[in-house]
Amino acid sequence: MAKVIQPGLESPGRLLWHRFRRHRLAVFGLWALGIFYGLALFAEFIAPHDPNVRDLDHIYAPPQRIRIIHNGRLHRPFVYGYTLTVDRETLTRTYEVDPAQIYTLRLFYRGDSYSFWGLWETSVHLFGVDDDAPLMLLGTDRMGRDLLSRVLYGTRVSITVGLIGVTLSLLLGLTLGGVSGYFGGVTDRVVQRVIELIQVFPSIPLWMALSAAFPADWSPTTVYFLITIVLSLIGWVELARVVRGQMLSIRDEEFVVAARIGGARTGRVIARHMLPSFTSHIIVAVTLQVPEMVLAETALSFLGIGLRPPTISWGVLLEEAQNVRTIAFHPWLLAPAIAVILYVLAFNFVGDGLRDAADPHK
Repeated sequence: MAKVIQPGLESPGRLLWHRFRRHRLAVFGLWALGIFYGLALFAEFIAPHDPNVRDLDHIYAPPQRIRIIHNGRLHRPFVYGYTLTVDRETLTRTYEVDPAQIYTLRLFYRGDSYSFWGLWETSVHLFGVDDDAPLMLLGTDRMGRDLLSRVLYGTRVSITVGLIGVTLSLLLGLTLGGVSGYFGGVTDRVVQRVIELIQVFPSIPLWMALSAAFPADWSPTTVYFLITIVLSLIGWVELARVVRGQMLSIRDEEFVVAARIGGARTGRVIARHMLPSFTSHIIVAVTLQVPEMVLAETALSFLGIGLRPPTISWGVLLEEAQNVRTIAFHPWLLAPAIAVILYVLAFNFVGDGLRDAADPHK
């Protein structure tokens, strides 16, 4: 006999998931985020080249096209090589596709060696081309470095900055917002004045001031973690406001009063009874805050006061796209900006879907 699930017996999580699946853009965004995080996890394996290896013979080389037809016949996926011509007067480099240079794509190709997750050394890449020829699907930069490989490595850094920053913001927002809303009175007024003080300052100039305070001789790893701390110290205020408002609305509800009368400690009342009642609102707020963190890191690095080379992030890569003349001749340098746009849109779609699914009136 088939099992019948009664709507009234559905768990809140299952109800949230069913409502979320109706939002097609949100589902699409969830799949897109899965791809982004998959690329970040396996960046070394997927990237065809070491992102720091320079190829002086292919400076500002345009993107190669993957082809399957050669001389009117079906061929295994391949790319054509380039013939370089340099103008001696202007030093302008011109690349022309050379049909005589055919490089077939290979799966699980052995190329540049790397340390996979810092655990073991290997040289196996997802794909590559014969004869150790350069594969430049997104072109190269001013030093001849493969842009696709650099964007993949930058994906890991940029999106983890957002996740770590949001995690720290979540802890601060839940703690201070929960205390403010639960106790009220003087505690609430002090916390709200601190929040208002932080919100008074424009975000970008404040980030710039805090980031510029880092000594130039600090290691990239140290700067990386300090950037996440800076972002989280500013980004917690909105979440704290959300938590405070929810706390004020339910702190006099019967189940909360019953828990107090039953002798439950303050921490238990907040953590076990109050926070779970508006978990969906917290999830939505956090989901919408992650792209803000990523955009903040990208903006700081783009301005040269965030992450610095040799660290690779989307913002660091976009530093090379500051010059209009450079973009006019080498538009593929804007590839990191496309990655930023797609990532932010995907998170916003997911956030919209979660917001609609958590709204009991829809």
